[in-house]
Amino acid sequence: MTTKTTKPAAPKTRPTKVKSVTYTLRLYIAGKTPKSVAALENLQKMCAEHLAGQYKIQVVDLLENPQLARGDQILAIPTLVRKLPLPVRKIIGDLSNTERVLVGLDLRTQ
Repeated sequence: MTTKTTKPAAPKTRPTKVKSVTYTLRLYIAGKTPKSVAALENLQKMCAEHLAGQYKIQVVDLLENPQLARGDQILAIPTLVRKLPLPVRKIIGDLSNTERVLVGLDLRTQ
């Protein structure tokens, strides 16, 4: 009597899909001050270079909507809040230090 052994079928591999992460960013400013304008310009430039098409920026002017500062516990302006991906991160200032901002957004390691 002969027995035939068979190997289990190799699992079918599926092409891996890379999940694209959309960064949800909220920039708190107070009017059109030089620091507020610089922060927005610096943020837009960094996002275009490092997050091409994977970001949403919401600008909150606290002169128009001061009550919105409470939700994210904003104590200084300008402040950038990364809402998604979690965890929430905050960066205070005009965002001119590119390396610091990229590390703060988890786009680069220290």
